[in-house]
Amino acid sequence: MKAKVGDWLLVERVHLGEPRRKGQIVELNHPDGTPPYLVRWTDTDETTLVFPGPDARVEPAEHHPASAHVRDEEPGARGADGRRREGHIP
Repeated sequence: MKAKVGDWLLVERVHLGEPRRKGQIVELNHPDGTPPYLVRWTDTDETTLVFPGPDARVEPAEHHPASAHVRDEEPGARGADGRRREGHIP
């Protein structure tokens, strides 16, 4: 699995009734695009480090042109309420 910043990570449901999760890759840990990825989830706006499993796939940002954007700030600089954290250290 390889990705670029701005690509989308889609994780299929593991159990019946669970929603599929979608998040945008905001940072790569390896220059070749291999996992893990720092992902900002659309359902919670939280940013987490993700080691994708077999239930995940990457979709290029070009497939989501209307919503494909990455904030111009360091990952994790905003809290769950969307406000910028004071004294944030990445």
